[in-house]
Amino acid sequence: MATSLSNTALTFTKPLTHPQNHFPFPAISTRRFQPSNPQNLNRITPPRVLSETNKSLSPIKTKLGETKQNETQLHDRWREILGEDEWAGLLDPIDPLLRNELIRYGVMAQACYDAFDFDPYSKYCGSCRFTRRTFFDRLGMSDSGYDITRYLYATSNINLPNFFNKSRWPKVWSKNANWIGYISVSNDETSRKLGRRDICVAWRGTVTRLEWVADLMDFLRPISSDKIPCPDPTVRVESGFLDLYTDKDPSCKYCKSSAREQILTELNRLINEVYPNEEISITITGHSLGGALALLSGYDIVETGTNVRADTTAVPVCVFTFAGPRVGNGRFKKRLDLLGLKVLRVVNVRDIVPKAPGFLFNEKAHPVLMKVGESLPWSYSHAGVELALDHKNSPFLRPDGDLSCAHNLEALLHLLDGYEGRGERFVLANGRDYALVNKACDFLKDEYEIPPNWRQDHNKGMVRNKEGRWVQEDRTLHDDHH
Repeated sequence: MATSLSNTALTFTKPLTHPQNHFPFPAISTRRFQPSNPQNLNRITPPRVLSETNKSLSPIKTKLGETKQNETQLHDRWREILGEDEWAGLLDPIDPLLRNELIRYGVMAQACYDAFDFDPYSKYCGSCRFTRRTFFDRLGMSDSGYDITRYLYATSNINLPNFFNKSRWPKVWSKNANWIGYISVSNDETSRKLGRRDICVAWRGTVTRLEWVADLMDFLRPISSDKIPCPDPTVRVESGFLDLYTDKDPSCKYCKSSAREQILTELNRLINEVYPNEEISITITGHSLGGALALLSGYDIVETGTNVRADTTAVPVCVFTFAGPRVGNGRFKKRLDLLGLKVLRVVNVRDIVPKAPGFLFNEKAHPVLMKVGESLPWSYSHAGVELALDHKNSPFLRPDGDLSCAHNLEALLHLLDGYEGRGERFVLANGRDYALVNKACDFLKDEYEIPPNWRQDHNKGMVRNKEGRWVQEDRTLHDDHH
């Protein structure tokens, strides 16, 4: 086992992870997988751990070459892991394979943060820092086993000012667009391990700023009002989420089509043109506001039948959200259940975001109160199955962490790795590096000597030009859409 972080650069050259993020992949198939055509996550060295044979109650387990075994089991159980039976019997105690997959897809969502340019002093603020062809390599995730096929953009001309990031400079990459995620597909090698071709849609959320919660209009409107088909006019979702998903700007190169149109067009191309004869799954992931977009897009995919092939077989669709807010009303939840969309929500019970919107009228209120408020425009209900974690159970984290710490995605992945079941002792089953928690917050106890907010861009993107002057480095413009 490697023993330290001593020479790990505190500049962000390669984002971090742990060997557990080398993806022990799942898979099974009713169709035999045949590839159509014959990537190390943010790595830092893991801390030295105590052997399980040493009865010292170490909060970190050692990992004894279980990857191959996990791959084999996952190969036989991927439909179960994606919610075929609503995760019955898999959450308490947590199934190790499910834990690994949740962390894996959580890392895919975290990549959106690590790649996003938040710096208002950058002319590329609001964009992705890497082209899609170099995305995983530049993030140190070359063994992720996925290739990005499309970036997703949204117009910033909507009423969610604290979600969008804009540059202070007059000359910028785009005045009206923000990068909000990507669509990736498992490559041939990974697909053999998975037993199917996995299409992963990852949505960007918010890192530390929680002001966007106050931006929510807390106002529900019919989902069919934005041309998303729904036979039930009483199905409503939060207005701001709907705008973010459906609005477009014909004058913008990146937002000529809405995020909705971008994702449905790409999925249709992948399912029916690129991989028409392969076993496929669609897995959608997102954190925070990205979790809301993941749920909304998952609903859209199954409601429109985008996941249904010409031979009427349906591609399984699963949504994994992390610290996501409520999205719609009780009728929206019932519609999702009827359509069979599989949704698993991972939350920290100390986090305020999953409690919003709908602080008064929600699924936890008395049924009589919900019945009275059913038709109100601020009556919300969570959808899917919840996996509730508590950061006060981790011996690594400060119990007095602020609201942004409780909402942090890396902290949530840390809690996942240590969760065994309700009332069970916290043990990092995969030895996931706890230093990742402080990547963008100050949550670890001082005794672990990990500086807060240690992830930094090298020299804030400044480089020396041929004349020896310091200038902001130019970037390759993003690929045009198909």
